Amino acid sequence: MRPALVVSTGSATHAGLRRALNEDAHLASAPVFVVADGMGGHEAGERASAAVIAEFATSVGRTSLHLDDVRLALARARVVVERLSLSADGRAGTTLSGVVIAAVDGMGYWLAVNIGDSRTYRLADGELEQISVDHSVVQELIETGELTPEAALTDRRRNIITRAIGASSTGDADYWLFPAELGDRILVCSDGLTSEISDERIRAVLSSVPDPQEAADVLVGEAVEAGGRDNITVVVVDAVSVASRPGTLLETDSDMDMDTRPREAAGGVR
Repeated sequence: MRPALVVSTGSATHAGLRRALNEDAHLASAPVFVVADGMGGHEAGERASAAVIAEFATSVGRTSLHLDDVRLALARARVVVERLSLSADGRAGTTLSGVVIAAVDGMGYWLAVNIGDSRTYRLADGELEQISVDHSVVQELIETGELTPEAALTDRRRNIITRAIGASSTGDADYWLFPAELGDRILVCSDGLTSEISDERIRAVLSSVPDPQEAADVLVGEAVEAGGRDNITVVVVDAVSVASRPGTLLETDSDMDMDTRPREAAGGVR
């Protein structure tokens, strides 16, 4: 039985120019496409983000996931990161953002998950939409009208997040389930990208670079050139065939691999 949603992916990561460690981790292998941005000294952040990704990696190879699968993986990840926190003076933690492939009555859906300030976007019909909502102090100030989005870009509190996995946070993740459309391009990234590259430039790259791996490489390269003040990770996911009704694909490229790019080639789990 063919999956309801088939994708092609690319991913790239870079430590940036000012950090000794790359505390980002990511997974870009069907049905899971997520980025974790670790925090905490003495490698705690690196271990936290890697631990979360490892929990989600246990689902690789499945055709699709349910909301309960994602919640269970997140719950397991919290336990592992809390153990790390106990050995790292309560500082180990990580954000998590991304999508998993889901199916409803045989039709392809995206199930987005987010906790923290890593981000998930969708490019559709040339429009770039941020799917996730940041769990951060500046986002809360924007929502109350105390800060404009433009001022938030340089506000000194822009790196303070209000929810995380670990780091003494008990905040829940947000979830969104929405239908996949043929031609959807999903971008998942750590804030090392969005703090260096404008949304308009991100939209331009995603709209003009057809290959998802090349698009990921270009975005990370430009973020490094722009200053690379933080770790930078990008995952690009293209919907290349989508079931419009149970068992029916909108379009299928007969030469396309049914799976995504091999995890090793795309950068995979750190």
